[in-house]
Amino acid sequence: QVQLVESGGGLVQPGGSLRLSCAASGRIGAISAMAWYRQPPGKQRELVATITNSGSTDYADSVKDRFTISLDNTKNTVFLQMDNLKPEDAAVYYCNVRSSYYSNYWGQGTQVTVSS
Repeated sequence: QVQLVESGGGLVQPGGSLRLSCAASGRIGAISAMAWYRQPPGKQRELVATITNSGSTDYADSVKDRFTISLDNTKNTVFLQMDNLKPEDAAVYYCNVRSSYYSNYWGQGTQVTVSS
């Protein structure tokens, strides 16, 4: 059984920081890439950042220079450091894994609220 356990969401004031983590366990296979997506209220899910197992990264324009994605290959864990958060960053953030067994496997989501 595969599990993606996300943590780190919460309430933060504009300009603040949060660090999300997502740990993959179980029969996930060989991970080729992990990513973070988000879904703001009433909107579609959108890609935030991706990282391959070799460390290549890509970011949505809206988060470049504010968010940093990183990967601990030894623990199958992906992190998203979010700095200078804005109200428009508020969303449910989802972890996504691509592996030899799964083209897409999703976490349950973690809520990020940015409000003063």
